[in-house]
Amino acid sequence: MIRVKVEQLFLSNVGFAVLLKSLGDDRSLPIMIGAAEAQAIALHINNIDVPRPLTHDLFKNVLEEFDCRMKRMEISELREGTFYAKLILDADGDELEVDSRPSDAIALALRFGSPIFVNEEIMAEAGRVFSEDDLKPNTPKDEHEEQPTRELSPLEVLNKDMSKAIAEERYEDCARIRDKINQLETFKHSHS
Repeated sequence: MIRVKVEQLFLSNVGFAVLLKSLGDDRSLPIMIGAAEAQAIALHINNIDVPRPLTHDLFKNVLEEFDCRMKRMEISELREGTFYAKLILDADGDELEVDSRPSDAIALALRFGSPIFVNEEIMAEAGRVFSEDDLKPNTPKDEHEEQPTRELSPLEVLNKDMSKAIAEERYEDCARIRDKINQLETFKHSHS
């Protein structure tokens, strides 16, 4: 297993991705993730507290109530282009393995301060070495060129979620996202 860290969260032309950088060499593993998981990771990376626990915070709180801690998470398999992960938990001295999507496992590992590992075979197959230029946002030469890949702020993630919910006429989701945006803006203004 190769220990990695969350190097960057970004929006590519195909969706959100998290970049896991090896602590032992120059390889990185990009993994596509959903908007909700990107938001959960971004909020934690940017040290933004929310007034009420979100799903990953809630799950961490429940585990802690049962004296269960997360020892580590592992990205253990890559099958047909899909990454599989597992949570390695310590429940009163017993080690438990729980199947998880990598995005959820990463969000939980960050909250627990637990190490993140990638199977060597997966890193060999799907990892790559990125140059600094690969990770910098590109400036489009004209309006028809694709928008740059760059790290999103939590507020940008929420606004993107809001636009999608409006387009799909999911008005209950819009109200929930609006409330999160208001909470985030209130938090930012009270701490500036």
